[in-house]
Amino acid sequence: VQLQASGGGSVQPGDSLRLSCAASRRPYSRYYMGWFRQAPGKGREFVAVIAWSGKTYYADFVKGRFTISRDNDKNSMYLQMDSLKPEDTAVYFCAAGGPALDDGSSSFEDDYDHWGQGTLVTVSS
Repeated sequence: VQLQASGGGSVQPGDSLRLSCAASRRPYSRYYMGWFRQAPGKGREFVAVIAWSGKTYYADFVKGRFTISRDNDKNSMYLQMDSLKPEDTAVYFCAAGGPALDDGSSSFEDDYDHWGQGTLVTVSS
């Protein structure tokens, strides 16, 4: 299974971006998908996850600004990022994990076994 992330770019503070992630095929019958990011000089951190059912969980620093969604028919996931801040500058990675028994999900990297290549988001004035 290959994941392809896209939609990154350079924007100004307060702007919006929409990231997309497409899986080449369904990795499991049911699976969760998540976004992680890695800022320059820092480790990778959890951003948001969406369960098969559509239940969502967010890192505190993006609550109210980012919205994760998915289209199971297209094996795709999205991240709508609004009110972007300079500290959101990072490479954003999409990932898929499973099998999602009981509609589970995870915010831990080790629980994901399929990763995209990352897309760069730069927020600067």
